[in-house]
Amino acid sequence: LSELEALMERMKRLQEDKEDEEASQEEMATRFEKEKKESLLVISGGILCFSIKQFAVLFTAFDDEIVSTDVSRYIEDPGFGYKDFARRGEDHLPTFRAQDYTWENHGFSLVNRLYSDIGHLLDEKFRMVYNLTYNTMATHEDVDTTTLRRALFNYVHCMYGIRYDDYDYGEVNQLLERSLKVYIKTVTCYPERTTKRMYDSYWRQFKHSEKVHVNLLLMEARMQAELLYALRAITRHLT
Repeated sequence: LSELEALMERMKRLQEDKEDEEASQEEMATRFEKEKKESLLVISGGILCFSIKQFAVLFTAFDDEIVSTDVSRYIEDPGFGYKDFARRGEDHLPTFRAQDYTWENHGFSLVNRLYSDIGHLLDEKFRMVYNLTYNTMATHEDVDTTTLRRALFNYVHCMYGIRYDDYDYGEVNQLLERSLKVYIKTVTCYPERTTKRMYDSYWRQFKHSEKVHVNLLLMEARMQAELLYALRAITRHLT
């Protein structure tokens, strides 16, 4: 099977499995923890390491890395950048349970209080990008891409330690192959390292418009994740 046909087959199988039997809460929690730990080991540039010890060595190297000259001219602090949410070598990684603080039930109302109407604009932007679809996958038409879009969005939140209790993270592992996970982490966390070669390495049969939509999803998911952490901190301060 081609990459495209294999992906569509996995989507179909996931839907059938979901209809036959749903995973238990314990199973879904375990799958999230596994995916969260693995996401920390995905290093931009195509490296995937398999132990916390190896990861710590590589992560130390990235800590000392200086942003290239081309990017440095646009920022005041060349050392400023993304840091993984977990401490090196930590076994019990922190988790932000989305059910305890959601954008819809908590963040939206708070941001509207702080800045009138901005919540409506942000919410419209999130919903528009998340729901955007032509119902196509490359040359195939009338395809429901909801499962795939949800996996992309939730994987970004997973990288930020955010868990949805009602989502089975086994879907992420089945739908997003290694090269795509590397691309997602690079675009989301280290955008200055993104290259055309990485862009070309995943979903080779897909249209450029579909791959651009992936980028939009990643950016909106990252923005929402950052807002959730910030707004939760403000809520705690106010109460």
